[in-house]
Amino acid sequence: MTDTNQTPNALDLDTDLNFRQTFGLVVRGLRYIRFFKMRFGAKFLLMWLSLLSPLILPWPVKIVIDNVILGMPIGEGTVFPPYFMPFVSFLEGRSPIEIMAWVLLLGASWVILFGAFGSGGGASDQTDGFLAEGHDTATTTENEANEGFSKVAGLMGMLEYQINLRLTQSLNHLMRAQLFERINHLPMRLLNDQHIGDSVYRMMYDTPSITNVFYQVIISPTVALATAFIILAVMSYSYGEAPEIIWIALLTLPVQILAMLPWAKITREKSQASREAGSVTTGNIEEGMSNVLAVQSLGGNKRERERFDKDSNESFRRFRVQFFVQLLFQVCVWVGTASLGLVAFYVISSLVIEGKLTPGDYGVLIYYYNWLAGTMRALPYVWYRIQHSIPGIRRVFFLMDLPTESARAGLTLGRITNGIEFKNVNYDYPDGRRALEQVNLTANVGEILALVGPTGAGKTTLAYLVPGFYDATEGEVLIDGHNVNDISLQNLRSQVSYVFQETQLFSDSILDNIRYGNTDASQEDVERVAKIAGAHDFITSLPNGYQSKLGTVTSKLSVGQKQRISIARGLLKEASVLILDEPTSALDPETETYLVNSLHEAAKDKLVIIIAHRLSTIAHADNIVFLENGQVMEQGSHQQLLEKADGYYSRFVALQASRG
Repeated sequence: MTDTNQTPNALDLDTDLNFRQTFGLVVRGLRYIRFFKMRFGAKFLLMWLSLLSPLILPWPVKIVIDNVILGMPIGEGTVFPPYFMPFVSFLEGRSPIEIMAWVLLLGASWVILFGAFGSGGGASDQTDGFLAEGHDTATTTENEANEGFSKVAGLMGMLEYQINLRLTQSLNHLMRAQLFERINHLPMRLLNDQHIGDSVYRMMYDTPSITNVFYQVIISPTVALATAFIILAVMSYSYGEAPEIIWIALLTLPVQILAMLPWAKITREKSQASREAGSVTTGNIEEGMSNVLAVQSLGGNKRERERFDKDSNESFRRFRVQFFVQLLFQVCVWVGTASLGLVAFYVISSLVIEGKLTPGDYGVLIYYYNWLAGTMRALPYVWYRIQHSIPGIRRVFFLMDLPTESARAGLTLGRITNGIEFKNVNYDYPDGRRALEQVNLTANVGEILALVGPTGAGKTTLAYLVPGFYDATEGEVLIDGHNVNDISLQNLRSQVSYVFQETQLFSDSILDNIRYGNTDASQEDVERVAKIAGAHDFITSLPNGYQSKLGTVTSKLSVGQKQRISIARGLLKEASVLILDEPTSALDPETETYLVNSLHEAAKDKLVIIIAHRLSTIAHADNIVFLENGQVMEQGSHQQLLEKADGYYSRFVALQASRG
């Protein structure tokens, strides 16, 4: 089980995966086939049809060389494979011109169905849709998310490409959607430790790694083995007297395995390092854009540029290292392949010179040797490609495996009628610091509870315990007598409307932002809460009113205006508990007074909890709780607490008064 007391980034640094762990991640990735059975089956079938190329293609070439150019009698010498004999028999007794005409007709049909040369001959014989790409992990993965290819061209290639493209995009969309959902359901304390830039990188650039695992593990080895079996059968049938060509081609497999073994672990580690550096750069961009006003006001442009340059250059440097390892691997593979190819070329040429094979046989054997050697190269290459992709898969599944909140089931409560009770509540941060200690207090429906105290006193942490953003380390939080941990999380969240200190708005219309927590609310209901929050007047002054899209030029809002919309949204949600974290920090005195009076009206059928520093906001609360260092130091009404001459609250009020 994952230790959630550690941060996700800290847990995700170890790259020394063993074979069992790598294989487990591969198997887990392959389970996604079940979501696309029909499309995957169609892709698999069309890949198998591409095997018609090595069955058919070299034999018409042999006929042209031996029987048309050299004038040898048709059917003499080499034994044609049984499936091609009907065409050979059809050509018997015909003149070279007639033979050439029928071969051209067969070739034209082949071009229409499968392309110019079938599979394996070059760019003209396959269909792909690779995008232009840069030279780092992030940009190259865009191809993997939109990969469509076929080993043939023509009508078959177009059909396979379309199916392949839809399959790849659907697979990557599913991975991204699942990861997005999991991130949204992570506990608050894990979200606080997970950098936004890193999460974006994993969602956009790590998820496409599934594409390589998807195709490399299933399709490539299966088609390679089937192709090898077919070619071996054809070569043994037609050229059984020259078995050395077959053995040279088969020798490619152990040579490629030896060439691959030293680079597998290195490739995995360099890929992981490249992804980590890329996520740092993405985080740097996100942080810089979020804090651009602070950067400009504090004159930090040069410092931020230098920081970005450092991270970006490191990302490219690590990719160059990864690419250099890939080049070394390819050199090793090429040396082994080229050496065996020279041997095969010498043997085949010698057999033709000795008269054991015809010139047409030379083309057939060279073609089949290249095909067979290629399939032998493909098998170990699958494992190498997995090493490149498995760090991305691991980073995705790591976030998916973190414990989420949505899994918690439990009691379903009706509307809260009594209130909330904190009994001997302690809360410790993951790093061991204590935020709350022995908190005991009761908050009843029908009253306003104000949490007051210096910065870092534990006010927000205490409020986070109510909707289950945090779970108490010790003690109990009871709602109508039920422990919050025994209540369904969905039901618990539906009971609480939380207005955060930092305004959280979406790039949607103001109307949809206000009714985000109550989508069935009418226009009249939205306008009613907007008036309470002091937002109605400025909203109606906008060109599109409540339909104004936030973030557009015509609806640029001040901090206070955004806060009012956020308050209106919290008021509109049909909840038993309303929590407002510093709700009046950006409000003018008139709007603040109107809001505070409205909260008393709202508190008739719900519990209102206010976290605030401004005396004008908290003075009229039914119960004021003063917190310091995570402990409840005092509680009571405004008047009761003022009567304590040297009390915490009275000193707090005096300090505010002295500041005017």
